[in-house]
Amino acid sequence: MANADVHRREFLTYGATAAGLATLGPTLPAWAFPSRPGEQVVPWADPPPPVAAPQVVPRQLDWEQLDSWVTPNDRFFVVAHYGIPDVDAAAFRLRVSGLVDRRLSLTLDEIKARQRQEVTCTVECSGNHGIPWLTGAIGTARWTGTPLAPLLREAGLQAEGVEVVFYGADSGEEQIRDTKVQAPFARSMSVADATAADVLLCWEMNGVALPRENGFPLRLVAPGWYGVANVKWLDRIEVRDTRFAGRFMGRDYVTVREEEVGGRRLAVETTVGRALLKSAPARVTRLGDRHRIVGAAWGGPVARVEVQIDDGPWVAATIDRSDAAEFAWKIWSLDWNNPTSGEHAITSRVIDAAGRIQPAMDDPWIASKRTYWESNGQVTRRVRIG
Repeated sequence: MANADVHRREFLTYGATAAGLATLGPTLPAWAFPSRPGEQVVPWADPPPPVAAPQVVPRQLDWEQLDSWVTPNDRFFVVAHYGIPDVDAAAFRLRVSGLVDRRLSLTLDEIKARQRQEVTCTVECSGNHGIPWLTGAIGTARWTGTPLAPLLREAGLQAEGVEVVFYGADSGEEQIRDTKVQAPFARSMSVADATAADVLLCWEMNGVALPRENGFPLRLVAPGWYGVANVKWLDRIEVRDTRFAGRFMGRDYVTVREEEVGGRRLAVETTVGRALLKSAPARVTRLGDRHRIVGAAWGGPVARVEVQIDDGPWVAATIDRSDAAEFAWKIWSLDWNNPTSGEHAITSRVIDAAGRIQPAMDDPWIASKRTYWESNGQVTRRVRIG
C-alpha cells in the first residue's frame, strides 16, 4: 500500500513549481504534492450544491483540485461577513488601547520593522461541512508577520486586563432586539491565549503581501484556532477587564448542544474556539486500472488516518510526514486496487496522538449538536467507478 512516491516530496523553488503554485511568491519554497505522473482525477459523484451566500463566502477550496500542500493564494477560501473593506495601506494605523500603560498607533512600516516570524498553518472555518454547500472553507498557508506578545508587553498590559479584543476594519448594521447599530467585526481571546508565542500580526501570505480578500494589509493569525478567531483587516486591539460578547463571540459562532442533565435534556452553549480534530477525503485518482484516494487530516497531532470504503473495514492510510509544521494539515493516501464498478462511499477518520478519534456523524458529540459550527464529524464522499 505504501509507495515510494507517497513518502517523498521534492523540494522546489518558485521557478520550478507547477503552474498552480505560481501565486506562492518569488522566495517561498513549496512542496510537490504526492501524485503519479499521468494520473486522472475521478470526479466525485456528490458535488456540493451552489453556495447559498456568495456575498459571505465568495470562494472555497475545490477538493478535487487539491494538488499542493500549501494552498495558493488564489485558491484560498474567503469568508467576509461584512464585505471586503478597501484599506489604504499608507494611511493604515494599528491602534492598541484599553487597559495598557501606553496607547500605541503603529504604521504598517513600523509593524514590518519588528521581529519577523513565520508559521505554516491550516485555517478552517468552523462551519465547514456543517452546511451542505460549505465544504471547502479551509486552506494551508505560510504566514509572515511579527509576534503579538512583545507588542502587548511594550504597551504595558495592566493587571486588571483579562481579555484582548481584535477589531477588523469591516463593519455592518446589526439589529439587536429593537435597536440597530453599526458594529465592527470583532473577536476576543484571554490575555494568556493572545500572548502565546505563535500568535502573529501578519502582513504576508505565501511570500507576498496579503491579498485584499484575505486581510490586507494586516490580520491576526492564531495557529490552532478556527478561522473566525484569525481576524482579517485588523486595525484595533483593545484590552478589557471583562469578557467580550459581540455578535461573533456571544450570539454567532456559538455551538449549542443538548446534554442530559439531571434527567432532562438541556441546551449547553459554548463559543467556538480552537480547531477540532478532523480529516476529509480530497480526491480519487486513476492511473490505468489503479486508483488512489488522497485526503488531508488536521486539528491536532495526527497519529494515524483510516479509510472505510462502503461498509468495509477501516484500513490504515499512508501519511506523508515530510513536512514538520505543527499546525498544518497532513496529506494521506490509500491505494485502492481493483475497485468494482458502480458508486462507492469513502469515509475517513483521524486518530491523534492521545488516541482521540474523529467522531462519526451518529456519535452523541455530533448528533446532539443543534448548530452547524465545529462540524468535525467524519466526512463521507461518493465516487462512481467505471
